[in-house]
Amino acid sequence: MAKYRQVHVEFWQDGFVLDLTPEEKYFYLYLMTNSKTSQCGIYELPLRIIETETGYNRETVTKLIKRFISYGKINYDSGTKEVMIINWLKFNRIASPKVIACVNKEVSQIKSKSFKNAFISTSKQYGYPIDTLSIHYGEEEEKEEEKEEEKEEEKENKNSIYSNEFEQFWSIYPRKIDKKKAAKSFKSAMKTHSLKKILIGTDMYAKQVLNTAKQYIKHPATFLNNDSFIDGYEEREENAKDTAELLKEYDLGF
Repeated sequence: MAKYRQVHVEFWQDGFVLDLTPEEKYFYLYLMTNSKTSQCGIYELPLRIIETETGYNRETVTKLIKRFISYGKINYDSGTKEVMIINWLKFNRIASPKVIACVNKEVSQIKSKSFKNAFISTSKQYGYPIDTLSIHYGEEEEKEEEKEEEKEEEKENKNSIYSNEFEQFWSIYPRKIDKKKAAKSFKSAMKTHSLKKILIGTDMYAKQVLNTAKQYIKHPATFLNNDSFIDGYEEREENAKDTAELLKEYDLGF
């Protein structure tokens, strides 16, 4: 069956789009109309597919994804390789029985728990008739997972298996889940970024999501794998006084 994606003509007059560079406009259109898109706005899109279909290299693809995440237009789960277009439901109504059936099937196949929970929550907000009973919601499982993680963390803390640098990051990150995976991602991040950059960026992110429901906050490993701390660091660096205060707060010795 042929698939079509509609783009409203008002797209070109949208205030956000008008401020984008030609490269960003092309990428934004690609995110909404590429071969992997779905009716629910959440779909699997490996970076190598983006490279092949857009002609961009990996560095450019990664840069653009991070940019649109910072714009608040998408989220990307590097673990499941899924994209979530945040305002998809706002502009793509779910009305006909065929579309509803299609969406129910797509949502049940979403691998990212946080993306699935976010979709169901947004559907309720807009009053869309999504069959949440037949869709594995994942919220209770996630709560149990976090409880198990807390127990595991208590055991691990007794044995001090994590570095002091990682513990500084962990103490300020706003969502404590999958500590072992986060520690591995942190170790990789430290190969190319300074502790100062990671902590400052993490501190900024923690403040940005202060009043955000936990299920919508990135897993720490995802945050580190996507180098999401860079945007927060660059913003904080603009104010030298704030940076100095933060360094003193964490006693980094720089």
